[in-house]
Amino acid sequence: MNGINRRALIKSLVSGSVGSYLAINSGILNAFSGVDAGKSTWNQYGSSIVIDGLSGAFSLREPISEEVLGIFKNSGISALNMTVPYPGDDYTETLKKVEKTKSIIEQNSNYLSLIHSASDILKAKQESKLGIIMGFQSTEMFDESLSGISEFAKMGVKIMQVSYNGPSILGSGGLVKEDSGITPLGKKAIEIMEAEKVLIDLSHSGKKTVSSAISQSKSPIVISHTGCNAIYDHPRNNDDTELKAAADTGGLVGIYLMPFLEGGEHEIKADVVIEHILHAYKVCGEDHIAIGSDQGVVPVNDGPEYREGIRKEVERRIAAGISAPGETPSRPPFIPELNSERRMELIAYRLSQKGIPDRVVEKIIGKNWLRVFASVWN
Repeated sequence: MNGINRRALIKSLVSGSVGSYLAINSGILNAFSGVDAGKSTWNQYGSSIVIDGLSGAFSLREPISEEVLGIFKNSGISALNMTVPYPGDDYTETLKKVEKTKSIIEQNSNYLSLIHSASDILKAKQESKLGIIMGFQSTEMFDESLSGISEFAKMGVKIMQVSYNGPSILGSGGLVKEDSGITPLGKKAIEIMEAEKVLIDLSHSGKKTVSSAISQSKSPIVISHTGCNAIYDHPRNNDDTELKAAADTGGLVGIYLMPFLEGGEHEIKADVVIEHILHAYKVCGEDHIAIGSDQGVVPVNDGPEYREGIRKEVERRIAAGISAPGETPSRPPFIPELNSERRMELIAYRLSQKGIPDRVVEKIIGKNWLRVFASVWN
């Protein structure tokens, strides 16, 4: 496998050591893609700021090979939001992983850059590096004092969610049957996050938690990785009212490349992703729609070992109670037609083919994220 230790990476997948769970683990697991991105080029891609609002780059257990570092550079991605802890990681484990992430970035500083500000993303673009934004998707690292919010923010964690799929001390995830909205502690957490210039992410949250968090917030809020319930109703997707409410804060909505965009067990086509993007574009406006792929940068080699790893991972997630409906080994957690490190260019190309102006395509694949980051972080 061209120098990549497949067995070690499968072990990483099953143990859940990589940042953003199922889809991102799968992206790290196997290189390389059979998708020929060269046939679907978008001329402005090389000069554009490209930001993936939810992605993954590397395992915290395995060294990054030169080959994978080359894939990062070829991806054209300027920056991505990388989830550091795993759902259930407590304060101590999260602290270790934040420190390890920063160490790995420093060790590979010719290719990677830790992002603290919007200007850091511009610098990463100029230096042809992949900017890493550290983010949280869960809240188990916080106690009732909420002191961890300020501590981790000062360490460089720039994006935090108020819940994962289940209940949290701050609010309710989308799989909670009785969502009571943002908790009193959650209201306090929002105040601290905004004071610390942390971007608040409502992905995975229940409807009442989304609406009450938005009513509590004073800064732009995002739903970094989701789909549109108007196209396919699923607990991991959001209603138009939620999408519009996030946009109205000055924030944005990121569309993911996950198997929750359409029913059935067949492989999802790229056109379905584009349909969700275009719907959110109509609901939210051109300044408030983006991509949060929920995929790793390294594309997937969908073979027997990969399928076995996914089967075990889905079983583990179900047993842990963190699985979302529709996760199944019979439907891979990625979009085969977009299975490339240059998937953002493939999306840009398809949007352009649908008649979306280049200036708007630029916003969708990165500039909108840059605007929100500048507004909140700076």
